[in-house]
Amino acid sequence: MRFGYSDTCLEHDPGSRHPESPDRLRAIREGLKRKHGVEYVEADPATIEQLAAVHDREYLEEIRSFCADGGGNWDPDTIAVEETWDAALRSAGLACWAAEAALEGEDGRETPFSLGRPPGHHAVTDDAMGFCFANNVAVAAQHALEDLRARRVAIVDWDVHHGNGTQDIFYDRGDVFVASIHESGLYPGTGDVDEAGEGDGEGTTVNVPMPAGADDADYLRTVEGVLAPALESFDPDLLLVSAGFDAHRHDPISRIRLSTDAYAVMTDRLRTIANDTDAALAFVLEGGYGLELLAESVAIVHEVFDGQRPIVPDGDVSDDVDETLSAVADVHGIDY
Repeated sequence: MRFGYSDTCLEHDPGSRHPESPDRLRAIREGLKRKHGVEYVEADPATIEQLAAVHDREYLEEIRSFCADGGGNWDPDTIAVEETWDAALRSAGLACWAAEAALEGEDGRETPFSLGRPPGHHAVTDDAMGFCFANNVAVAAQHALEDLRARRVAIVDWDVHHGNGTQDIFYDRGDVFVASIHESGLYPGTGDVDEAGEGDGEGTTVNVPMPAGADDADYLRTVEGVLAPALESFDPDLLLVSAGFDAHRHDPISRIRLSTDAYAVMTDRLRTIANDTDAALAFVLEGGYGLELLAESVAIVHEVFDGQRPIVPDGDVSDDVDETLSAVADVHGIDY
């Protein structure tokens, strides 16, 4: 894979006790040292105009001034320093690079993966939250639509937390499909099955709130039984994966039970869906807070594109997950 990366993203440092630390990127880079075919690209930062395409400009100016004054606690979880604004611009720019590279035809071993931080999927139109200041994947999606002649963009968010910011930005839009698989009841408490879009966006938001304890088989069935038909019906030009790795069974802040291999299986299935719909494919980093697990999980995504065959999980879908997927299918008219 080709990984978007910049040392600028290390300069956003919310403190040694904060889970979203610069060590996340250092761990990923260290884990990828042992892999073949890894290439790094440093993209230009996003412009404030690109951010303003999905965020309120008044909010952006407030964040920029907040950082220029030295930062501090924007909220109890979301901490900025002086360098955070530049890191946020660079992180969004890396996501835009990933969209551009994918739409320019980079695939297979050159599939783009943006390793930006701070992450973005909790940032709503007019506010920062959940460690996120600018919604990187949303900026990239809008860039693809406005500047790269994409007609429709799909976003699949497998971070353990609901991608509330991405949903908020595109909730009434018919040209962006947003799907989130997340742990039910976890921060930020949104993402119920019946949150399905409104107006022109009715039906283009798909939420799959997973019960605690959901595992590899449950996620695979979600991708194959619900997301695949929904994505095929939407027929995107670009598929962006909001790739958080905190649903891992050993991640310190979730109760979902995914193995490292699950990320390889989901990557393989989403690659197949992208191929079947003739969509470009790119990945954008979100969460993941166990450093070794994060490094292993990003590495296994890379290995799928380097030729590794994923290990398909054994086991049946749990009754609770089957009930959730049936409810999602009912809301969206999917033959489940």
